[in-house]
Amino acid sequence: MTESEAGLHRPVMEDERAARAGLSKARRVVIKIGSKSLSGDAWERLAAEVAEVREGDKRSVILVSSGAIALGVHKLGLKSRPKDMAWLQAAAAAGQSVLMQRYEEAFGERGMMVAQVLLTHADLADRTRTNNARGALQALLEAGAVPIINENDAVAVEEIKFGDNDQLASMVTPLCSADLLFLLSDVEGLLDKEGKRVPFVRSVAREARPLAGASTSGVGTGGMASKVEAARRATLAGADVVIAAAREPRIVARILAGENLGTMFAAVPQRISARKHWIAYTLRPRGAILVDRGAAEAICQKQRSILAIGVLGVRGSFLPGDSISIVDPEGNEIARGLSRLSAGDAARIAGTKREENDEVVHRDDLVVLPRE
Repeated sequence: MTESEAGLHRPVMEDERAARAGLSKARRVVIKIGSKSLSGDAWERLAAEVAEVREGDKRSVILVSSGAIALGVHKLGLKSRPKDMAWLQAAAAAGQSVLMQRYEEAFGERGMMVAQVLLTHADLADRTRTNNARGALQALLEAGAVPIINENDAVAVEEIKFGDNDQLASMVTPLCSADLLFLLSDVEGLLDKEGKRVPFVRSVAREARPLAGASTSGVGTGGMASKVEAARRATLAGADVVIAAAREPRIVARILAGENLGTMFAAVPQRISARKHWIAYTLRPRGAILVDRGAAEAICQKQRSILAIGVLGVRGSFLPGDSISIVDPEGNEIARGLSRLSAGDAARIAGTKREENDEVVHRDDLVVLPRE
């Protein structure tokens, strides 16, 4: 395929070529597929795709699949996707069995075993349950199964929802130590202002976010903005990410072979550990502390713990062990961490110098957020 046939409108840079070529080395791949891409013979095509890229069990594959609610809407005879939470949960419950049946049949015809894994945000927000989920996924992969992960929409409410399966996929990526994440949907990738595919993103803030819009689909919930944010988070966990069109024949295999398709986001050189990624991007902050300039510099430049003397104020209501945002004097969120104190105790000792018990956040529980 020539560059013009691939839809390029600029020369391919050497770092992009190297990044594309390196995708073939991925040994653990997460594939997220959206609701709009699951229709007709999509399950059969996806089964064929997974069978090919597994290369005789040399490469493991985890699927993050939407589709339960859309199938449930049809099964229940509803005219459109409901907005009421109870009806959304009912549609999810009705559709999940249909979704798994289709995966069972399609993958079974190719000699592959699938296993259903349903998660809520509360599952991954709890460290013990996170480790249990990690262990279960590892055991399934060792058994040769293809895990099919979906949000447990039948019980999920606003407080325990991931938001959409793009975000779930970005959390699953470090959970199973994946090398590569595919976000497959009904678009060929991130598009520029002229409607042309952007093959490679070097800066999410400068290149991708200005081009990402909101979802206009009445079927799925995640738009391009969600995919871009999911890609950013997964790259920080050390995984390459490709946003591509599910309808394109053999899309995953061709990209793994180095073909210039979709939009690629390369993994950062220094990945965040799974635990720190969990602190920064899975847990939801329960409050915030405002730190002075000296403390902000010590946090960002020297990875120091946050001491009471550097705290200017406290927002929200949190308990020891809760996730909190760290905000500098200009109001910028510079870090996230696990508080060692309650909001009341942190406010009481803020700005004071104490000989003991003055650590608000220990450096081992602190993650400096990357700034592009």
